[in-house]
Amino acid sequence: MTSNSVSFGLLLLRLALGAIFIAHGSQKVLGWWEGPGLAGWVGFMGKAGVPAFLAYLSAFTEFLGGMAIVIGLLTRLASLGILSVMAVAVATVHFKNGFFLNFTCDPAKGHGFEYNLALIGMALCLIFAGAGCFSLDAAIRKKSP
Repeated sequence: MTSNSVSFGLLLLRLALGAIFIAHGSQKVLGWWEGPGLAGWVGFMGKAGVPAFLAYLSAFTEFLGGMAIVIGLLTRLASLGILSVMAVAVATVHFKNGFFLNFTCDPAKGHGFEYNLALIGMALCLIFAGAGCFSLDAAIRKKSP
């Protein structure tokens, strides 16, 4: 495999992971796509016992981290943030529901952690491999002495 083909694969991975988190973060930060918005998200998390600071941190990690991953800026750090948010989601919400997604569409059952595990795997790939050649990280590296 050539360096360009690996970098193209990493670009596709970044675009997918980043788009997912821009969308989910937009729900929390901006209230788009029937999301709660920032006040709603902080209130929801507060009812679950999560301090406001951590609720803000999770929302902005998803939104800004998703953007950073798409453009390939501070990719490893942004991916670590995404991994952390997903690990907390698995530990606090999804693990108790088992592995599989909920196909009954019963919101009371919640869903398992298989989706979160896939996102964690994507983030881990970027943490270990970096953003690849088609990224701002690579452009910055080329310009630095």
